[in-house]
Amino acid sequence: MKADAAFGDTVINDISSTVLAIGRPAFPQALISALRRVADVGHCMVFSFAGERSAKTLLDAGNIPTGRDLGVAYSEHFHQSDPNRDAILGRHADAAPILLPTFARRMYSDSYRKIFFEESDIVDKFAAAIWVEDTCFYVNFYRITSQGRFTPRQIRRLLAVAPTVSAAVARHFQADAAPDGDPLRRLKDLFATSEPLAALTGREKEVCLRILSGFSSEAIAADLGISLHSALTYRKRAYDRLGISSQNELFGIVLRLMASRSLN
Repeated sequence: MKADAAFGDTVINDISSTVLAIGRPAFPQALISALRRVADVGHCMVFSFAGERSAKTLLDAGNIPTGRDLGVAYSEHFHQSDPNRDAILGRHADAAPILLPTFARRMYSDSYRKIFFEESDIVDKFAAAIWVEDTCFYVNFYRITSQGRFTPRQIRRLLAVAPTVSAAVARHFQADAAPDGDPLRRLKDLFATSEPLAALTGREKEVCLRILSGFSSEAIAADLGISLHSALTYRKRAYDRLGISSQNELFGIVLRLMASRSLN
């Protein structure tokens, strides 16, 4: 169990820069850079569904030259023949992130395969989605032929990171996200005013803020001028107070609070 938690924390730490880029112009590059560290993802595309008959391309970043054209084709027509469509629409009432079935070309129609895999040189795909009220954010991670398919280890890493990435994407693309806001200031404000984070002590908040910023335990201790033992103790106390046991869960609390604020 401890090994699984450590694995999840290491992977989540790889995307801390993405969380801090939410609402800023640097978000697409921060996201694709993080995904490359996590699982050597070649390309990322994000779509939104506001109903069964409409789709919109929100993000296209990476190493597929025809990505923009694929986004247009998907949004205008091919979203209706996506084999993941039923799984996504069927989970509308579920607030939890949706991890979609393992990629297999046979799942797709001939015309879909020709445009989205053969002509675009895509050899593998991993996908996740999350609903925020009536809008679904659908996140797709791709690899091209020169990269080969995702390895089992890379799939495990994507499974660990996908819920947090989906929540970060949803938060970034919500209409009222502040484009030029200071992400660290927003995090500090969240810790000051929103339960359960506001219930932490001052030092526990300082430690958690640095965890969210990607600091290691040793770096937290050095930055705060305390011993490593003290940094670990404050982290444990904060996690106990929040009812969590991992960095992954801390990210989840923060992202849910950020999303709920944008809807109020």
